[in-house]
Amino acid sequence: MRHDDPSPAPVSPSSPSRRLAALVRKESLQVIRDPSSILIAFVLPLILLFLFGYGVSLDTTRTRVGLVIEETTPLTNDLAASFQASRYFSVTTGRDRRLFAEELVLSRIRGIIVIPADFTRNYAAGNRPQVQVIVDGSDPNTANFVQNYVQGAVANWRLQQQSEIAAGGPPISAEQRFWFNPELTSRSFLVPGSIAIVMTLVGTLLTSLVVAREWERGTMEAMMATPVTAAELLAGKILPYFLLGLTSMTLCVLLAVFLFGVPFRGSVLALYALSAVFLMPALGQGLLISAATKNQFLASQLALITAFLPAFLLSGFLFEINSMPTVIQWITFIVPARYLIPSLQTVFLAGDIWPMFLHAILVMFLIGSVFFLLAARSTRKRIA
Repeated sequence: MRHDDPSPAPVSPSSPSRRLAALVRKESLQVIRDPSSILIAFVLPLILLFLFGYGVSLDTTRTRVGLVIEETTPLTNDLAASFQASRYFSVTTGRDRRLFAEELVLSRIRGIIVIPADFTRNYAAGNRPQVQVIVDGSDPNTANFVQNYVQGAVANWRLQQQSEIAAGGPPISAEQRFWFNPELTSRSFLVPGSIAIVMTLVGTLLTSLVVAREWERGTMEAMMATPVTAAELLAGKILPYFLLGLTSMTLCVLLAVFLFGVPFRGSVLALYALSAVFLMPALGQGLLISAATKNQFLASQLALITAFLPAFLLSGFLFEINSMPTVIQWITFIVPARYLIPSLQTVFLAGDIWPMFLHAILVMFLIGSVFFLLAARSTRKRIA
């Protein structure tokens, strides 16, 4: 008598789920066995994070300047004291500007502030006294900072003098309050922004190198000869590096909060939603570069030029987009990091602002969809 086998029917080896699982497993093992993948995914992000956390600073506190007091009077001493008390200046005083000329040429100081000999006389006569500021124009940013800080210090001093002269009240002072970053430390927005740079490297550079390596070794043609479809091939390539990118991002966030002391006021949901969507254009661009070049060296150069440099220079990370030429401002709209960096800075410093996040997520999703469509078209199932 024949009995039916109660065991379930085995899954066909040619089923899409089996093929996809095999591709993901194969790609994951390749990542683990490849030292360069670990280097790009974990060591390079740590180097960049420490560089932006400790080595790069946009803070302009304690700028070294020379202060020349050509005539010593109670009024000029009072003005000089306002410069010396400023937290923005490290002041060295003297009586002759020629003492500081060589120091300025050698960049040992960033500017010379001169209180002229006729300052007290002009002030007493009701004329407008002048304070001369000599700065090193080879560094325009620092020169503007010194000039603006000197003008601010003089304006506060004049306000103090007028308040003391006015009858019937104490001196009037202006109290400043800075939201989200009260100490105005550049680390608080450089470190979150550097996480986007790290994810660009992990997503685009690593993906383009690994897939291009398979083109060079001929393993990509071997996979194309199997029943694997182009969509399954792309998915099998993407998933391990997608998880690798999120892991690298998580490591950077933990270091940012617990090592660098950057506040985290948003939610983990917003952080991972933004990061996951950003990896779409990053991974898609890497796949497109590898499919178009099929060469590791060329793929790495294109990834740096088309992904890393735009993320670094055209995203608002270091340079204000509104100050760029109009043509460059239009180009920044297709740079995915332009939308991730301000969103990450908002998550860390301000909290969850979902209207802003949803707009960034939508734009990054559209850019990523374009890259994936182009990558799928380039990675068609035939040996080129």
